[in-house]
Amino acid sequence: MPRNLSTIALGLALASGCASPWLGAPPPVAVGNPILVPAANDEVLWERTVDVLHDFHFQIARENRFSRLIETEYRTGSGLLEPWHHDSVGLANRMESTLQSVRRKVLVRLLPSEQGAGYLVSVEAFQEREDLPGIAANSPGGASFQENKPLQRDLNLVVGQSAPSGWIPMGRDPALEQKILQSLHVAYAR
Repeated sequence: MPRNLSTIALGLALASGCASPWLGAPPPVAVGNPILVPAANDEVLWERTVDVLHDFHFQIARENRFSRLIETEYRTGSGLLEPWHHDSVGLANRMESTLQSVRRKVLVRLLPSEQGAGYLVSVEAFQEREDLPGIAANSPGGASFQENKPLQRDLNLVVGQSAPSGWIPMGRDPALEQKILQSLHVAYAR
């Protein structure tokens, strides 16, 4: 009987959509990039855009209201064990961020439309993969005393990375762009 209950619970979870992000449910309807937002108050539009970026846990690097640009800091991609972060969209991106260091940053432009009917909001999400020149992690054995060697008084055995990391641009992340645009669409509708 317990096996039947677990089968029923799994069926209800799948039917209600609880497990859909992990099982590859059909994606929501795609939103155009840029989106036209019929707004008269650009201050409210700006603040709601910043709020959505904060919901994705992106820190704002700079805001320039004259050029109508919001740029975020780079954010390390969230892995499988961080489901509360939304910057890695989809199972493939989460797996990649779990096994490889990936970082992303977002640029949002809020430009007045040519017809004067509101604003065009465009989102660009860029991703990069870390490229290490050598082995980054040190083994814990280098910091401990070894029995087969005489005692050394060098207390700086643990060293960091020998050279700074390099980052390989991977282009834009359309899945993250779509998710941010969908969140912006909902935020602007409030």
